[in-house]
Amino acid sequence: MGVSTSVPEEGVAFVTVDFPPVNALPVRGWYELAAAVRAAGADPSVRCVVLTAEGRGFNAGVDIKEMQRADGPEALIGANRGCYEAFAAVYECEVPVVAAVHGFCLGGGIGLAGNADAIVAADDATFGLPELDRGALGAATHLARLVPQHLMRTLYYTSRTVTAHELHRHGSVWSVVPRDRLTGAALALAREIAAKDGYLIRLAKAAINGIDPVDVRRSYRFEQGFTFEANLSGVAGRVRDTFGTDPASDSASHSHSHSHSDSDSDSDSDKERQT
Repeated sequence: MGVSTSVPEEGVAFVTVDFPPVNALPVRGWYELAAAVRAAGADPSVRCVVLTAEGRGFNAGVDIKEMQRADGPEALIGANRGCYEAFAAVYECEVPVVAAVHGFCLGGGIGLAGNADAIVAADDATFGLPELDRGALGAATHLARLVPQHLMRTLYYTSRTVTAHELHRHGSVWSVVPRDRLTGAALALAREIAAKDGYLIRLAKAAINGIDPVDVRRSYRFEQGFTFEANLSGVAGRVRDTFGTDPASDSASHSHSHSHSDSDSDSDSDKERQT
């Protein structure tokens, strides 16, 4: 259990996350992931990194239970800083990062996949931000890298998910394959990238990041400020307890029910997700 790095073939490093049961990462997990991605990218023999996960899904966000066990704000601060470091590590990795996504990719998973250079997904993969149902805010920065602006807003406000096939139609997922072919498909793309000159591919990564129209680090940090405000105001805890709905509003409850009517996310892991 934890984060591990392997080198299946020359030039390609796999960074694998394994935090059962749903890959909802504790604070230390985010920092371990950040360190592993940065180390792999800094290895001169590596020309592409594949970010993958074991178990039922790619990533279910932050381990809410860890925050519930804490008496003070330290766990929240740690989770926010850990997510910031992990997302930044993927974006700033010296070589291209391919995210190999299966199952659910929620909350923090969107931050990781959204900051990757390419995404290969299994046909069972679903992507979404259930933040408003968790009393949190964040990763709209990264969802906006996967879908057009108005779709991002609608997904954010409703907490709906989209499938890998839908993201493929938008051009943000490179390919969608059966679950048992995901590792091979990710490796094939990584192999093609790793065939380039190592020095040149690093220059290319730096150049592309340099022309990015959005500073993803500053943008995400801005979002995190509102998560702190939600927690300080007490609304975050109240919303988590009511699963995102206003008990006094029948219309809100109806809207919430509708927003998940065609969600493909794994319901068993719902209570362990947050960004």
